[in-house]
Amino acid sequence: MMALVVSAATTSRAQISAIDENSFASSPIDSSGEAISLPVLLPHLSPDLALATCQRALQEQSSELAGYTATTVIEAELTDSAQKAEFELKQHYAAPGILQFTPIHSSGDGFVKSNVIVRLLQSEVEHVQKREQWKTAINFENYKFSYRGKAQLNGTAAHVYEVKPRHKRVGLFKGRIYVDAGDGSLLRAQGRIAKSPSFFIKRIDFVQDYATIGGFTVPVHLHSEAQTRIVGKAVVDVLLKDYRPEIASAYSDEASARSISDITK
Repeated sequence: MMALVVSAATTSRAQISAIDENSFASSPIDSSGEAISLPVLLPHLSPDLALATCQRALQEQSSELAGYTATTVIEAELTDSAQKAEFELKQHYAAPGILQFTPIHSSGDGFVKSNVIVRLLQSEVEHVQKREQWKTAINFENYKFSYRGKAQLNGTAAHVYEVKPRHKRVGLFKGRIYVDAGDGSLLRAQGRIAKSPSFFIKRIDFVQDYATIGGFTVPVHLHSEAQTRIVGKAVVDVLLKDYRPEIASAYSDEASARSISDITK
């Protein structure tokens, strides 16, 4: 699920400028000869062009994003037993193979911390350390796309595409993505994970929202619901905030592993 964090797309400003630069009309003139300032309404991209722009941006971001820091807040609950826990962590990513979580504070049930939140963080660190981001990227190599029309998403006009995985691989999903009809940036991915990461998990449904920050499109909220064979339903919310792109620092894989170990203490 969270592996989509490192697979997000970003909009190429140069591409969008080239698309829209001929769309601006000259300002009208009033009776005094003064120009009247009117809001400029940019045209919507066609479904094919929006998807192609999103795909190009995703590929560019994978090479342009050297690293980032962010604050991550994770809330998890086992609904059948009403056990809850929360973690706040500082997250650091340095491309292509370092992901580090440093705990700030935590609260709640110890079982949920160790068996839901920490396991989730460990899987993310391992995914990045193995440099497997390409395996879960939302692109033509991993998915088939079918256009399903337009929708309003939080006040933004979006093109909606049905996505089906081309491979039976952990981390891929069957569902829909929402792409900004104005600039081709990724707004949302939602659906069901196509292959369970564990025998103990029956299925995982999720919704992940994105925002463009500092020229990069990053996930800002993930809501997932997993049906498990032992503890019932597990609900996880991940909020990403204070996102700052940065040049990669000299963090080691050993440091990443040590930070996860610190969380469990």
